Amino acid sequence: MRARLTMTGPDVDWWPMMPVFCISALRVRVAFRRAMLPIGALLLLGSCAVGALAQAGDTDARVEQLYGAAKSAQSHGDRAGAIRNYEELVRIAPDVAPAYNNLGMLYLDERQYPKAAEVLKKGISLDPKMTSASALLGIALFEMGRYPESRTALETALRSNPQDDNAQLFLAKDLVQLKDMSAAAAVLRPLAQREPKNQEVWYLLGQAYMQLSEQALTRMSAIDPDSMLAHDVSGEVMEDMKNYQGALVEYKKAAAVAPADTGAHYHLGNLYWKLSQWDDALQQLNLVLKDDPWNCQAWAQVGNILVDQKAQPDQGLEDLNRALRQCPDLAQAHVDRGDALVKLGRNREAIQDLQTAERENPSDPMPHFFLSRAYKALGDSGQMKTEMEAYAKLQAAASAAVAARAAEVMKATQDVHP
Repeated sequence: MRARLTMTGPDVDWWPMMPVFCISALRVRVAFRRAMLPIGALLLLGSCAVGALAQAGDTDARVEQLYGAAKSAQSHGDRAGAIRNYEELVRIAPDVAPAYNNLGMLYLDERQYPKAAEVLKKGISLDPKMTSASALLGIALFEMGRYPESRTALETALRSNPQDDNAQLFLAKDLVQLKDMSAAAAVLRPLAQREPKNQEVWYLLGQAYMQLSEQALTRMSAIDPDSMLAHDVSGEVMEDMKNYQGALVEYKKAAAVAPADTGAHYHLGNLYWKLSQWDDALQQLNLVLKDDPWNCQAWAQVGNILVDQKAQPDQGLEDLNRALRQCPDLAQAHVDRGDALVKLGRNREAIQDLQTAERENPSDPMPHFFLSRAYKALGDSGQMKTEMEAYAKLQAAASAAVAARAAEVMKATQDVHP
């Protein structure tokens, strides 16, 4: 994925920090900004220094003119014109550090990365505390593939400005390139909290976690490739990739190596549940509950199967009650208990569970479907209609999302195989 090129920091307003100029053969420095020196001071400087001061004043005016022209060109979208003016500015006033920052940003915008890196380094050498230049330098070095140097520059920038989201994003991308996934994840987690809708951040975080998972699996396999844990982790990776048959093989191997381990049996039961193999799922989940009666997830899944698939709402209700006593935040268990209560004719109780499930997962259409049935049984046609409309809307949105994703996959397949 190509780096998002959003420049870090605005142009630096360099004029208030205008450096002093050499005004004599001995390079005496005099700081001024269009200010008249006292006549006595001029007399002390002598005629040679007065001439140098006049020359400095001319340079002062020219620098100000070039800066204004560069800003004007930028405001009109003329980056080439702005670059020319900044190039001339740093030629006649090479001590103006912020001008290098602005020129470097323009070079970066134009994808002239080597030039950007060169001028930004000059600016930083003049003013090491110029944080924006360090961030821009890090981005330029990243784009040039110079990842270790980029990391150094970006970390320097973030030490001074930890809230620079763009610098933090590029640092994360740089760390991914350096295969330092632990550091990348540490950088991305706070960034994801600040930018929860930034898909690129979540993509990179997922990539980092996936790589860490693969690294862990490799190390575990190196220690003992036939251990329960090695097969268990391998199964989880395959399950996450929707390779359910491969995951099933690995989970069975894990259960064979460690038949008393409830984790292996739970993974098998959960996967059988996903594959709609209800009897096999119940067998594995009951093995879990025999040794781990506090496993609320297993109780909830057993209750779900009994209510939805086995037409045993009374027995399923008992299991769901136990699951929710131990883990009251299981949204799906509230949906299933509401379904069981509706089937048992306990509609007012069902409404409480289903409203809880709706609050915990507003995008799930099923609580609204069962609510419509409960209100119908209670003779409340208005609420029944409202809930059915909500169900239809959410179900249509879910179906549209699935269809859109399927169309994307189909198009990608056709693009690869015309």
